Amino acid sequence: MKFTKMQGIGNDYIYINNLDGKIKNENELAVKLSDRHFGIGSDGIILICKSSIADFKMRIINSDGSEAEMCGNGIRCVGKYVYDKGLTNKTELSIETLAGIKYLTLTLEDNKVSKVTVDMGEPILEKDKIPVKFSSKDDNRKIEFVKIDKEIEKEKINLTCVSMGNPHAVCFMKNVDSLNIEKYGKRIENDDRFPNKTNTEFVEIINKNTIKMRVWERGVGETLACGTGACASVCAAILNNYTNREVKVMLLGGTLEIKWDKDNHIYMTGPAVTVFEGEI
Repeated sequence: MKFTKMQGIGNDYIYINNLDGKIKNENELAVKLSDRHFGIGSDGIILICKSSIADFKMRIINSDGSEAEMCGNGIRCVGKYVYDKGLTNKTELSIETLAGIKYLTLTLEDNKVSKVTVDMGEPILEKDKIPVKFSSKDDNRKIEFVKIDKEIEKEKINLTCVSMGNPHAVCFMKNVDSLNIEKYGKRIENDDRFPNKTNTEFVEIINKNTIKMRVWERGVGETLACGTGACASVCAAILNNYTNREVKVMLLGGTLEIKWDKDNHIYMTGPAVTVFEGEI
């Protein structure tokens, strides 16, 4: 089986051409290949599949074997994969995901894809669709967007909840670099108020046009980057009146450009990089 290791600002996946549909043990395969000591090492695998409603379909299997609805950094690399390998000559692509069809615009350098802009669609703010459940301690009044209070070891933190096709809980704080992310991320991910678990973003506001973010990804742990998390964080920052509508998001693996446009769609621009290729 041939594979391509790719990364989008450090969010790394193993990409496999499954247009023939032969791979059936994808969950077991993801766990085995993603192991950073005994496997190739990655945040998971992404399968490139046929689609009856888009140019291609992507399936994202996390390193723990669970399937994710969407990955912003991953889908940029899908665009690079299918173009650079000659599976398409189009620079405007539609990709089917579990979070719906996403649209990509490819930027070329020397006839190779260097960066990709993704129309990530409209953010989902309704609590039942994120989904998030309120407890008796939470404010369940009609509000513009979902905010809940979470207590961890008697320390209360405030979360702004957004879905970008997958659930996110955004926590604004100071000095994100010193955060014990495992302590908070794991407990928030598995909180009963998130029936599908949740990704958690810890965000420091630098200025109106820049934020710094660390992410605890559901089913993975801390990763160097998360595209949907960056989009959710900018959405939450705008809703809380912390930033403008075009924001640079600084992550451990690099920087993404996020814009919440007037059409209510969020657009993400960032690099896509091939690390190496192999066969197992």
